[in-house]
Amino acid sequence: MMKKLDLTRLDLMDALDLAILVEQEAMERYEELVAQMREHRTEEAASFFHFMAKAEAKHGADLLTQRAKLFGKAPRRVDRSLLWEVEAPGYETVHPFMTLREALNVALDAEVKAYAYFAEALKLPLTPPVKKLFEELLQEEIVHQEMVKKELAKAPPEADTTPEDFADEPVAQ
Repeated sequence: MMKKLDLTRLDLMDALDLAILVEQEAMERYEELVAQMREHRTEEAASFFHFMAKAEAKHGADLLTQRAKLFGKAPRRVDRSLLWEVEAPGYETVHPFMTLREALNVALDAEVKAYAYFAEALKLPLTPPVKKLFEELLQEEIVHQEMVKKELAKAPPEADTTPEDFADEPVAQ
């Protein structure tokens, strides 16, 4: 396993593994957000986060298939300790009782963050196969951003409420 992530030293297998881990991390985070939103009965946000979890899972599965075709069962040298929130929404961006519009904005910010990650990586001296993969991932992030923007355009405007409007009053013990 690699101890420190140096993108310039990645070969194509390592780059695919990194991309798979990015998608897995994002999928798992969206699944956490689904549970949190359902706990607070904000089903529109939960449904959208569920949609995003499935999209991240599908992209990860596609990358895993590509890796298997190229490298079979070769052991992974890149692990999750080498990345943090490349595409996963930050915990600080969510709160109970989120509206659909807020959930969409969280997802858009995550896609923009992933785009920025790969855009910065492409400034490095990468091997041609890794550069090509990162260019494809960058384009995928643009597609994801456009998809979220279309959903945002269809989403109802925000109501004049705040999360505190839904919070229960403290109960005396």
